[in-house]
Amino acid sequence: MGKGYIMKSKGKPNGKKPAPEEKKLYLEPEYTKSRITDFEFKELVMLPREIDLNEWLASNTTTFFHHINLQYSTISEFCTGESCQTMAVCNTQYYWYDERGKKIKCTAPQYVDFVMSSVQKLVTDEDVFPTKYGKEFPNSFESLVKKICKYLFHVLAHIYSSHFKETLALELHGHLNTLYTHFILFIREFNLVDPKETTIMDDLTEVLCSSSGSSSNGSGNGSSNSAGAQNHVKER
Repeated sequence: MGKGYIMKSKGKPNGKKPAPEEKKLYLEPEYTKSRITDFEFKELVMLPREIDLNEWLASNTTTFFHHINLQYSTISEFCTGESCQTMAVCNTQYYWYDERGKKIKCTAPQYVDFVMSSVQKLVTDEDVFPTKYGKEFPNSFESLVKKICKYLFHVLAHIYSSHFKETLALELHGHLNTLYTHFILFIREFNLVDPKETTIMDDLTEVLCSSSGSSSNGSGNGSSNSAGAQNHVKER
């Protein structure tokens, strides 16, 4: 495209072992069962007949961007440079890379701002997300959608990892669970995010998506998913 749409980030272990006594609150059964709807999301994400694939990807990606941005805004006052000095999810830390490829170590709110600003630019660019009849999608469209979805996943994962208590206090965990389930099933349906990228949240995905018509993960895989998450962190 030649317009500087370089969006890169990379995660690596932050060297800190999670406290063994620290439980993942978002995995507690009383919270995982909370949803705002019982709709079958597996059916909702499937490409409808006579709808162009790129149109479907564009529509859903834009919608997820707005919803995830809104979800994050509900806890943004708690996500500060002091409380979240790095963009961390469990024991993985993410870095942002600017258009020149320079690695930027940033706080979580800075990282999220980079993500939302970059995505906002893309989804409002007629050359990338065309809305006018007859306008073609760029050849790089699918790869851009994949990058967008990867960063949106980072934001969702950070909310769960660092701000679930606040989400719970606001009684918005049902909204968060519903959004996460819908998003994960969507990116799986179209292979938009490398499974290695999402392994870090496989324990939650298994619980939420197994009850939402997803057959991607079989039942009884909790221990293997946990081991996979550990391997994922080591590899990165």
